[in-house]
Amino acid sequence: MALAEKLKINVDDYLQGELVSEIKYEYINGEVWAMSEAKRSHNIISMNLTGLLFAHLRNTPCRVFNSDMKVRVKTDSDDCFFYPDLHVMCSHSDNAEFYNTQPKLIVEVLSDATERYDRAEKFHHYRKLASLEEYVLVAQDLQRVECYRRAQFWDLQLYQQDDVWLASIGLKLPLADIYEGVVFADQAAG
Repeated sequence: MALAEKLKINVDDYLQGELVSEIKYEYINGEVWAMSEAKRSHNIISMNLTGLLFAHLRNTPCRVFNSDMKVRVKTDSDDCFFYPDLHVMCSHSDNAEFYNTQPKLIVEVLSDATERYDRAEKFHHYRKLASLEEYVLVAQDLQRVECYRRAQFWDLQLYQQDDVWLASIGLKLPLADIYEGVVFADQAAG
């Protein structure tokens, strides 16, 4: 019995398909993966962060992008497109219409469905971006922010009570501002 051959899609067909698709897909070396839906807390945290970063970056060359803008990771061995929850880009030479290639900061809000993928597969690819200075993972079910900073290696700074320091854009954020409006399970029961 012959095994079914996995079909690959090329980058141009992927990008054209994204223009008409009602579902967003991430692209990893010829394979496409549908994005999962987000919970209320995920959306609140993403919007809080987008607003806070937007206000901080006004009148600078940097821009914050939400989950509608892709990030492309292209190397000799990889060609991938991801939809991070938000990212910051400061390069004027990065001007493709539907994706960025030089993010300075990438933030992913973790969910049960995506946490392993965000920590492993995505981070593996994101680290290949020479422009990337920080990769931030934000929990949605408790106040916990992990910030990986590029140094000699990717150093981890964990925030559970202190203000979050985003060195790449020079911003200190209180945890309360990031999680404003989020009702945690232990609060909902009380």
